[in-house]
This record gives sequence, structure tokens and C-alpha cells, in this order.
Amino acid sequence: MDTTEQLGGTYYFNGLPNLTPQELLFWVLVDETQKQLGVQDIVAITGLILGNNNIDVPGKPNTATPGTSVASIFFRKHLSYKFRRRILPTLTAKSFSLRGLKIFWVNNLGAFVGRAVPVVGWVILANDVAQISFRTVHRYNMIVRPEDKIW
Repeated sequence: MDTTEQLGGTYYFNGLPNLTPQELLFWVLVDETQKQLGVQDIVAITGLILGNNNIDVPGKPNTATPGTSVASIFFRKHLSYKFRRRILPTLTAKSFSLRGLKIFWVNNLGAFVGRAVPVVGWVILANDVAQISFRTVHRYNMIVRPEDKIW
């Protein structure tokens, strides 16, 4: 439970006295982040690391996304089922930005799963950021005086 109160224009939060509204917002954010992080975040980070295309692939065309990932190698080996046509959408990234993303259709189930691993990691982390942000602002607004509220 929060121990929040107003002290002469400042705030007291979880044992921290004399906080400005900005400092209070920071400490509420830290507290909400600690509450949110858990096993799913370990899975997300693992997915991002295993899905990183940092293994060099000699002979790959210049037009292809450079490198491959541990996840892609593993799933191509263990899920080697191939469809007759390219029916599975995957995301590849030429660069580390949304602009560098492109959809590439594959017929190999292992390639599809291997490329999905980092996407799942990003989805989990994006969900965490959204939940932490919403709960931080809501909790902060419940604590502060009307003139210090966000929105």
C-alpha cells in the first residue's frame, strides 16, 4: 500500500519524503515497473536474443537480410516441414527500425517459427510498456493534487 501524503507542496511515497511531482512520477514508474516484470519478460528478452540475426551466412544474396539467428537455425532443423507454396508470412529487418521491416512469405515451417520468435518477444515487451505506462499515470493521478495531474 502506498504511504502517500502531501507535505507542504511536496509528496511522500514509500518512505521517500519531500518529492516534487516529477520525482513522485519517477518513483511511481519504478514501483509499477517492478510489479510488472516477471517470467514473461525473461521469455521476451530470450526471444529477442535468440531471434537476433547475428550469425553470418556465407553466400547469401546481397538483397537478402544479412545473417541468421539461433532460433532460425534450430527451428529449420527441427521443424523441416515444407508447404508447396509460400503461405506463411514472416517479418525480416534490414535495419533496426520500423522502416527496415518487410514481410517475406515462406513455405518452411521452421523458418516461419524461427522468425516469429523475436516478434513474440517484441509484442510481450510492448504490452509491458503499455501496461506500465497506463498504471503509472493512473496511480500518479490518484495521488497528486489536481494541478499536478497528467491529462
